[in-house]
Amino acid sequence: MRRGTLPLLEMMIPPPHQIFAQYESGEIEREELQALMALHARELITEMEEDHQNPAAAWIEQLLSRRAGSRLVKRHGSRLLREILSALADVADFPPARYLWNAPHPDVPIHCFFRIRREPVFRIRTLERKGEKVWVTVEYGVAKGEKPVKRDFVLHRDERWRLKAALD
Repeated sequence: MRRGTLPLLEMMIPPPHQIFAQYESGEIEREELQALMALHARELITEMEEDHQNPAAAWIEQLLSRRAGSRLVKRHGSRLLREILSALADVADFPPARYLWNAPHPDVPIHCFFRIRREPVFRIRTLERKGEKVWVTVEYGVAKGEKPVKRDFVLHRDERWRLKAALD
C-alpha cells in the first residue's frame, strides 16, 4: 500500500458482522461470504507479517494504542467505550467499521481497536457524554502527509437502550 492513500478495496468491503448479516438475510451466497471473509483474513495475515518484519514499530504501536485505550477507559469506562465502538461499527460507509466490528466482545482488549500510527489510523479525539447522548469526534485515514478525516457523531439510545450513531 502506498503511503498517504487508502486502497479502494478497504472502502468497499463491509465489516464481518455486516457480511454475515447479508448472508443470513439471503443477500449474498455462501461463496461470496467465503470470498469476502478470505479478504479480511488476508489483511490480518499481511499485518501480522508486517509486525514480524518490524517488531519495534509493532511494539511502539501497541504501547500507543494501550495508552490511548486506557485513558479513555479511565475517563469513561470500558462498557461505554465498547458501546460507542460498536455503534460506530454499524455506521454505513465508515471505513474504520472493519476494525470495530467485534468491539462488544469483552475478551478482545480495548487497545486493539485503536490505530495510532499504523495506517489506516483510527483515533477518538473527543468524547463527551450528557444524559442519553454521547458526542464523539473520531479521526481516521492516513497517518502521514495528508490530514486524517475527522468526523463528528452524536450517539443516541434507541428503544432497546443501545447506542446508535448519527452524523452531527
